[in-house]
Amino acid sequence: MKVIGAVLLSTTVLAFVPVAYSFQADTGKETRKTGSANRMNEGSATADHAFAMKAAEGGMAEVELGNLAKQNGSNSAVKDFGQRMVDDHSKANNELKDLAGKQNITLPTAMNSQDQAEKDRLSKLTGHAFDRAYMKMMVTDHRKDVAEFKRESTSGKNPDLKAWAGKTLPTLQEHLKMAEDTERQVSSGKAATTK
Repeated sequence: MKVIGAVLLSTTVLAFVPVAYSFQADTGKETRKTGSANRMNEGSATADHAFAMKAAEGGMAEVELGNLAKQNGSNSAVKDFGQRMVDDHSKANNELKDLAGKQNITLPTAMNSQDQAEKDRLSKLTGHAFDRAYMKMMVTDHRKDVAEFKRESTSGKNPDLKAWAGKTLPTLQEHLKMAEDTERQVSSGKAATTK
């Protein structure tokens, strides 16, 4: 009788072990799913935050480099393009600052080290050498900007940043076309040189 009781008891215990293990596994899966969902939401917020930071840095660089183009450029089209960068990016920078203030996002207040290095490099150039280097940089930068703003305007999770990116995108696309046209003019020597 004791043997039968021990066998029944051990069978009963073994019968509960898989249930308990299965329950823990299900709970663990739920925890992982919840954790994964939180990480995805954090990832989206982080992507929006990274976009805002990069847009702020890029906008500051465009203004600084535009001012440099007005000083060091020898070509009237390059100087005009520089002025357009100062005007349009100053406006966009102010809009982004207002938006970031409402979203409790702290934006950078100075150019990043890479942009500063590019400015330092360009500031040593004048005349045609400056015009060519600056316009080549503007084409490259605006191609990247257009791609980043398109991505944010379609897949951003922060509705305000997404709307701002969509609103700003046509201006950046226009900048890209102007940069490409001006670069062609500078490379071919067709644009007028200022005295």
